Amino acid sequence: MDLTLQTTRLRLAPLDSSDVDVSIAVFSDPEVARFVGGVMRPEDIRRKMSDWTKRGADGSIGIWSIADRFSNEKFGSVFLLPMPIDKDDTDYDLVIPNKFPDADIEIGFSLKRSAWGCGYATEACSRLVRFAFEQTSLNEIFASFHDDNFASRHVLEKSGFIDRGRMWCYGEDAPCYRITREEWCERGEGLLS
Repeated sequence: MDLTLQTTRLRLAPLDSSDVDVSIAVFSDPEVARFVGGVMRPEDIRRKMSDWTKRGADGSIGIWSIADRFSNEKFGSVFLLPMPIDKDDTDYDLVIPNKFPDADIEIGFSLKRSAWGCGYATEACSRLVRFAFEQTSLNEIFASFHDDNFASRHVLEKSGFIDRGRMWCYGEDAPCYRITREEWCERGEGLLS
């Protein structure tokens, strides 16, 4: 399975240790990090890279870097990972090379501030949903976000996710968005297999 995905403008590639630079740019910026667990110190980001580069389910579960297809400028990352319920972070022990996690799978994205407002998050999110429903056995994908993160809400809605009310995740009551394979196909995004 080819895990490098492309859109008109973007290349999504499995996150690797060379992506530490964009991870630091994203997660050390207070404005970017305020909705994703807070600012991280560069040394903590470097330590987390071993978890962040793990891949599960034959590569289908994990984090992809987002870069410009032509200039290779890195913008951030997008992921499919097990959604934490009572913890405030992903349980990377569930990311096992040849197995889908026994958990709801969520999509998420984080971009450096200079990439905001360009449509990159929607483009990357939509491409990863397409990958999930065309190349994996996933039948639904969840998403949640901080109540005040209106930009993420907008990205999810443009990507076909539907507001399902509230859910318990990340140790708190949060908005719940979800898209199923059938809903995605009904949008004309793909064919039912």
